[in-house]
Amino acid sequence: MREPLLIDRGFEATPERLPADLGRAGAWLGADVDPASCMVRLDDDDVAQIRAMVRAMAGAPLPMLMRQVAHFSLPRIRERLDAARQLLDHAQGVAIVDALPMDELDRDAAQAVFWVLGQLVGRPVAQKWDGSMLYQVHDSGQRYGYGVRGSYTSVELVFHTDNAFAVAPPDYVGLMCFHPAKKGGISRFCSLYAVHERLRERYPAALERLYQPMLWDRQAEHEPGGAKVLRAPMFRCENASLITRANVSLVRKGYQVAEQVMDGALEDALGAVEEVSGDARLWFELPIARGQLQFLNNVNTAHYRSEFEDFDEPERKRHLLRSWHRERGLPSYDG
Repeated sequence: MREPLLIDRGFEATPERLPADLGRAGAWLGADVDPASCMVRLDDDDVAQIRAMVRAMAGAPLPMLMRQVAHFSLPRIRERLDAARQLLDHAQGVAIVDALPMDELDRDAAQAVFWVLGQLVGRPVAQKWDGSMLYQVHDSGQRYGYGVRGSYTSVELVFHTDNAFAVAPPDYVGLMCFHPAKKGGISRFCSLYAVHERLRERYPAALERLYQPMLWDRQAEHEPGGAKVLRAPMFRCENASLITRANVSLVRKGYQVAEQVMDGALEDALGAVEEVSGDARLWFELPIARGQLQFLNNVNTAHYRSEFEDFDEPERKRHLLRSWHRERGLPSYDG
């Protein structure tokens, strides 16, 4: 029996376009964002609540994934994460919670704290087909290629949204930093509203094509024998908001995997996306430091990671923990 080639999400051929006034309203530029405005700082009383939560977990053992935010009294932390959620939904789409007391926490305790606090941003969902809920981000030494996610390598990751090739991409992405890189690994952030509006102004034909379905390589993240590519548009409008899947390399790879020739209009459109998003005026940079939690809007904010150099000592190598959050559908990978 031949394995299926693709999943077709059934997007209509003439979808609704984002009105120009709504696009301009969300189109911030790098100069519009003070990186300090992304910071949600924890004070001594906040950290004391985290210490109390860790003590409570030590006194009542449970598997980490059974821990729920409702099990703990966290009034101050709830306020801080609510402030972070406001930045994600109504500002630049990036929030940095600064910071967990990492030197006091062993790895299991730190992961459990991250798991619980992330629930205040949104419902956690699986990040792999096998149901893995938390994802270790580090250089595994594997060569970047088909079936190997870039997050397992040290390579540069161009502007993208996480899991753009999925049936149900996450709405928010969370990261906790155990250790930053020795050099590099810097994050950049870009408004996809701004990319959309630049395309509307300069490359309207390209924008038109990006509202039409295209093929996405699923990176071998699917059931055995399942479809290798997904058919879906890059841009769509839903409830007067921009919904974006962004990763031009996975579109190109999708056509290679499907052994199909990409149409010229799409080739031009992907080139236009790369040109526009490569304009340094569109983005701002933020490093991530030990103990910080970084939350991202994964629907209309793209992120980038520069190539990095690691420390030689295994215990000092760059290591982040990632979570995905989505309220729609089931918490399973495909939702």
